[in-house]
Amino acid sequence: MPKSEKNISCTSDDPHMTEPRWLAWVKELHALAQTGLHYASNEYDRDRYTAVLRIAAEMAAAQSGAPAEKILDLFRVDTGYITPKVDVRVVVMQDWRILLVQELADGGRWTLPGGWADVNASPAENCVREVREESGFEVRPVRLLALYDRSLRGHEPPMPVHVYKIYFQCEMTGGEARSSAETGRVEFFAEEEIPVDLSLSRVTREQIHRMFELVRRPDLPPDFD
Repeated sequence: MPKSEKNISCTSDDPHMTEPRWLAWVKELHALAQTGLHYASNEYDRDRYTAVLRIAAEMAAAQSGAPAEKILDLFRVDTGYITPKVDVRVVVMQDWRILLVQELADGGRWTLPGGWADVNASPAENCVREVREESGFEVRPVRLLALYDRSLRGHEPPMPVHVYKIYFQCEMTGGEARSSAETGRVEFFAEEEIPVDLSLSRVTREQIHRMFELVRRPDLPPDFD
């Protein structure tokens, strides 16, 4: 049976879901349509799946206020069988202070270093690159801390794509603090000093506190959803 015809259950009724139900439906329709386009064997099916994709974009536009064509362009970036995107976040501690950077694309709000994982790079390589580019420090990955489903973790605003967030602990091996085209200030904060203005699209206060706990307790297994 083609993957597009397998039983698919929308996650919108999950009691832990922090995103609105309409967004879960949009993501479901997007995945069904894009996967259907990948496996479609005739133009009639392609036309139907294209129509479903447009309906998903128009639903998202009606709820978010963004232009439907812009959302369609975002949907069309993905081809083939739709899978979650991967966001890598890096936890670097120095004297029990955690490394945060200001995200210029989000008004200078603070976040853990990280970003979308690049293809042809391992998770560890993505960690090293992100920290180097965003903070100036050189690091060595030492431990997987958490694997979260973004839609279950209170991030704002919601996104029209499904995202897995992977958190790694890294040891600093060199370099020095410096800003970049993506980031402003680079600083270490004690747990009780975490800034109020966090980039909630990227990290939440609860997650930062949990990272402190996981680093303090190396006997704990990684978190996962």
